[in-house]
Amino acid sequence: MATRTQARESVIGLLYAYDLGNEGIIKFVDEILEDKKIRNKQKEFALDLFNGVIENIEKIDEELIVHLNQGGINDIGSVEKSILRLAIYEVLFKDLDKPIIINEAIELSKRLGSDSAPKFVNGVLDKVNKA
Repeated sequence: MATRTQARESVIGLLYAYDLGNEGIIKFVDEILEDKKIRNKQKEFALDLFNGVIENIEKIDEELIVHLNQGGINDIGSVEKSILRLAIYEVLFKDLDKPIIINEAIELSKRLGSDSAPKFVNGVLDKVNKA
C-alpha cells in the first residue's frame, strides 16, 4: 500500500506537469495515480490534495509571492514550485500538523529538487507558517 509520502510525490508530479502547461492532465489524474499504485485511502488523499491545489492555485500563488525574498514566482523551478504549492495548500487549508507538512516538503525537495531546494523550501514555508 502506498504511503502519504508517495501520494504527495505523485501529486507533485501532477502539479509539475500542470505547471509546464499540460492542463489536460486533470482528465487523467485517476489513471496516473492508479499506474503509480496510489489506491484507496491514499488515492482519495492524493486527489483531495491535487484538486485542492488546482482550485486554490491563485490564493496559493499570492501567498507564495508574498514570502519570496527576491525574484518572482516564474524564477522558481517547476519542481520546487510544485512542492511549495502543495505544502502551502496543506498549511493554509488542511488541519494537519504544520511541522509535519513542512518536514515532508523539505524531504521531498531533497529527493526531487535541486541541491538548494531544501533550504529554499524550508525558508519559504517557515515564513508562510509564521504569517
